[in-house]
Amino acid sequence: MAATGSSTEPEEGAAPRAARKPHEQDAAGLGARRALAFVAPGLLVVALFLVLPALWTLYLGSTDYRLTGIPAVDPQFVGVENLTDALGDDGFLNSLWLTLLFVVGSAVLGQAIGGFALAWWMRERTGPLRAVLESLVMLAWILPSSVVAFLWIAYLDRDDGTLNALLHTPGAAWLLDHPMLSLIVFNIWRGTAFSMMLYSAALGNVPRSHLETARLAGAGPLQQLRDVVFPAIRGHVLTNLLLISLWTFNDFTPFLITAGGPDGRSETLPVFIYQTALGSGQLGYGAALSFLMLLINLVVAVVYLRLLGRKRKEERVDDAPPAHARQAGAEREVDA
Repeated sequence: MAATGSSTEPEEGAAPRAARKPHEQDAAGLGARRALAFVAPGLLVVALFLVLPALWTLYLGSTDYRLTGIPAVDPQFVGVENLTDALGDDGFLNSLWLTLLFVVGSAVLGQAIGGFALAWWMRERTGPLRAVLESLVMLAWILPSSVVAFLWIAYLDRDDGTLNALLHTPGAAWLLDHPMLSLIVFNIWRGTAFSMMLYSAALGNVPRSHLETARLAGAGPLQQLRDVVFPAIRGHVLTNLLLISLWTFNDFTPFLITAGGPDGRSETLPVFIYQTALGSGQLGYGAALSFLMLLINLVVAVVYLRLLGRKRKEERVDDAPPAHARQAGAEREVDA
């Protein structure tokens, strides 16, 4: 007996789903081989400049290789001895603490909060004032590190420094008495522009109607930020924190200003590794320290990426249609 309902046979000329070729199931229609050919140059660059140096650093860190002496000619394999020595090295632990202080003070608290404050203040501003402020902030960001370092050395100079002239404090040695504070303020001044630009783009995507609705409902500025703005830009906040934290953690510019002094009070981890590997000639030990630094970077990146992935998962759940809507849609498909 012939079926009276709609026919379940495929339409003429349509390929069955199971019989489709792999490249027809690919979203871009390329297939695995063609897609691999497109990404192969990028993978080659990553392998040459990231993977191979990391493996070479791991190998070098397991030896006692030095710039001079017998270990320079015939380095010996020492295994994890360099790593264990580093964990008990007061200089390494001090540099790690100073680096964390540098990251939290200048990047997480300084650049992130300062960049958002500038972006929030300028979102309604137009005219020459905004243009001048954006130009000054951008100028601090795009100047080379060597130029910026020289400017700040001149600015904080104890004899003829601009800051002492403004504060009427002749002879105040800021780089000697407050080295880490000087570096933190310097890095906030230099890096806030990136956070400001990222937050400005994020705030431009927040619907004004949402803010207006919250204002009419009686929400104050802080409540609007907490309940409307921050939930909408949380992904941008996490991305910004990830980037500026890693950049600051690996920043070598403090060496150009203080060279780690005085007495190691501003010797961040990149500076300590440089002075250990090249200044003292302990390339094997310096490579082991570099590998520890790489591991710390990976841990920080994984934590931020997991938070970002959880946020995106929550957004997909929030955007998904309710169960009754999905059921009604399925029933309409069956009826069709």
